[in-house]
Amino acid sequence: MSHVVLKEDTDTETETQLTVLKTSLFFAGDGFTVYDCKGQLVFRVDSYGPDARDRDELVLMDANGRCLLTVRRKRPSLHQRWEGFKGERREGDKPIFSVKRSSIIGRSSVTVEVYDNPGEDYHIEGCFSHRSCTVFNASKEPVAEIRRKVDPTTSVMLGKEVFSLCVKPPFDSAFAMAFVLVLDQINGDDHDLLNTAPADQPAVHPLPQHQH
Repeated sequence: MSHVVLKEDTDTETETQLTVLKTSLFFAGDGFTVYDCKGQLVFRVDSYGPDARDRDELVLMDANGRCLLTVRRKRPSLHQRWEGFKGERREGDKPIFSVKRSSIIGRSSVTVEVYDNPGEDYHIEGCFSHRSCTVFNASKEPVAEIRRKVDPTTSVMLGKEVFSLCVKPPFDSAFAMAFVLVLDQINGDDHDLLNTAPADQPAVHPLPQHQH
């Protein structure tokens, strides 16, 4: 089976361990920086404020600012659906994949369909607000995982603004980051709809007690 490749120098032999930093806690989709295990910048997503119109389209760039992919909310849509485009999206471009959510509020199923490649689809299970998700391919094999990050020197679990993205070869790490962007948007939509989180689930983006 072929795979979506957005970053040509993706390591196809070893698991890729990335650290994802959400650059602000106040709004969904308002920026990410992604680093490899050596602390080198790999990806970034810039934002231009909390305006809802800006949230309908997000651009993933490499460390040099080159556009790798664009994810765009499909409107109108009965379910939350996002489409992904290779590079910078222009009018008339056809998407290469779509991400669809099967329910509106609460724990739900997220599926990814790759166009022009029948049989290549993915299913995302878990809870992004808890930073605990696994991406499975059509054969039910895990290809990427989102999980909370632990400080290796103190064994203390870090805040939800910092988390790990582990990508198994030969899955493309930029493709995996596209899923993170959409999951973050879905999570933010939930927060907007619910206004307040249930008692057993902390608010998605709590204000920090202290700024460092």
